[in-house]
Amino acid sequence: MPNFPLPPSNAPFPPKSPQGKSSPKETSFTKGKKLLDQYSEALRNRHYSLRTETTYVSWVRQYILFHGKRHPREMGVAEINSFITDLVNRRDVAASTQNQAISAILFLYRHVLNMELDDAALVPIRPTRPKRVPTVLSRDEAKRVIEKMDGIYRIMAQLMYGSGLRLMEVLRLRVKDLDFANRQIIVRDGKGENDRVTMFPGTLLEPLRLHLQQVKARHESDLLQGLGTVYLPYALERKFPNASREFAWQYVFPAPDFSIDPVSGVKQRHHLNESSLQKAVRSAARQARIDKHVTCHTFRHSFATHLLESGYDIRTVQELLGHKDVKTTMIYTHVLQRGGMAVRSPLDEIKEEKAEYRVVLQSSDSINAAGSLLIQLPSPLDA
Repeated sequence: MPNFPLPPSNAPFPPKSPQGKSSPKETSFTKGKKLLDQYSEALRNRHYSLRTETTYVSWVRQYILFHGKRHPREMGVAEINSFITDLVNRRDVAASTQNQAISAILFLYRHVLNMELDDAALVPIRPTRPKRVPTVLSRDEAKRVIEKMDGIYRIMAQLMYGSGLRLMEVLRLRVKDLDFANRQIIVRDGKGENDRVTMFPGTLLEPLRLHLQQVKARHESDLLQGLGTVYLPYALERKFPNASREFAWQYVFPAPDFSIDPVSGVKQRHHLNESSLQKAVRSAARQARIDKHVTCHTFRHSFATHLLESGYDIRTVQELLGHKDVKTTMIYTHVLQRGGMAVRSPLDEIKEEKAEYRVVLQSSDSINAAGSLLIQLPSPLDA
């Protein structure tokens, strides 16, 4: 599709329309820049991740194509509603996907085209995200899944379960983030670009030491080939020119092959692709015969739930998980083995010492005077 050019900075403001109106704020555009390029630049200026940038650009492209390649400046709330309605009715997208598409399009209007939209008119297409109870593994189930994994994937699964790390937090770990001396892991640029400190499982100290020896040997081999650099965030490459070659900045779980950085164009060794770990977890869950929808994030859910079951304070668990609000952590109290407040079910209070069943037998040898055999069985509630 065409990448629509934006008007020059000295162009007059477009006329107001019923769907939206131009704002006098930040109305200058870089001459000659195309719409999607300007959109990507605006996302990067606000420190959106490359992953989010790719997703948002895709939604804007779909929005424009849906309306026959019309320029977004010629459209407004009515066209947004039409596009979102089609997503929901024809493609049956989830509420989270619907909200994501709306956010991507609104970013275009507010931060690139600088058009104010009628927020009240957008309310009907903004879905309320349903509350979901997370899938949690028991301790035995978590152990069975991990035992079916090998090599680095096993170590990564143990980190998600033993330290409460998210999938991308594990993949983006760098050597300097593993504090062996203090037995802690520093999570950099977690959700919301926040850092936090979490526990370093003692059982992983030696396996990770051995793993890092292999990573270091590969890194030294890369350096001998004139490579060995790694992506550095926030212009650290200019501030510390040699940091990208230092072992401390290398990824703990590097990719087996080199790749080209999409921004700088430099040939580097990135971290492992997330799909490889996701496939390994799904495969292990099938082999362990776990009849649950097990994903990488299930280990994080299980980490939080098992800590609360063990009696740890919810504020401590909140800090380890990196939740901004304790209400987010409270969801795990609903999946504890005995309920959120350790309330005992009324059914469990019913105690029957024995249950009697009368079974009619054909053999007269086993029939009592009443014509039936009295059998005493333990109640399932007492098992």
